[in-house]
Amino acid sequence: MSPALHELLSRPAPDVAPRLLGAVLVCARDTGTVALRLTEVEAYGGPQDSDLPDPGAHTFRGRTARNAAMFGPPGHLYVYFTYGLHHAVNVVCRPEGMGGGILIRSGEVVLGTEPATRRRLATRSSEPPFATLARGPGNTAQALGLTLADDAAAIVDLGTSLDPVARAREAGADREGTTWTGLALAEPAPEEFMETPRTGVSGEGGTDAFPWRFALSGEPTVSPYRRATVKRRRTR
Repeated sequence: MSPALHELLSRPAPDVAPRLLGAVLVCARDTGTVALRLTEVEAYGGPQDSDLPDPGAHTFRGRTARNAAMFGPPGHLYVYFTYGLHHAVNVVCRPEGMGGGILIRSGEVVLGTEPATRRRLATRSSEPPFATLARGPGNTAQALGLTLADDAAAIVDLGTSLDPVARAREAGADREGTTWTGLALAEPAPEEFMETPRTGVSGEGGTDAFPWRFALSGEPTVSPYRRATVKRRRTR
């Protein structure tokens, strides 16, 4: 990893997250290579006794076997299985031991539409519209082909480029036949983007106190914002 990317990913998650908008995340697997231009991300902080306590984060109650990757070195993946239905993928940030990450919520498929669509069809009966191929965390991980086997995997630094899509395509050609995940940052970084509370996060972590959801404006791939709903027990 370059010193520049290491320095970026060592910062607090809310500072890192907007910088990932417009970047390209590429995942090469034996079932195909898919690259996403990131359009929606969420930042998550650290434990309750840290300098950035986040009650909405998996890190809040400390390190466990499940979230260990989130406390690992920056520039790795944190992949988890949620609701018994799908995987979600994060880019780990902060120095090792502190805990933090960026949830990849949505992106535009810029390379590998065929394998992304094939993977999505594994759990649905009809082909999804292009804009929804990687809309939402579960769809994103599925389109990329990421699973728990990729948890704690290192991210290949593809540098910064005026055309990160081309950089990802070149990297794929250079590494053909191998399994890897890489990140190419966009230069310049986007100056205009939306900031809202995080979507679907319950409790204090989903309030205006944590406006850590960032998305490119006007992008059809961005998922609709929704607050968490409180489930109430039925009474007779």
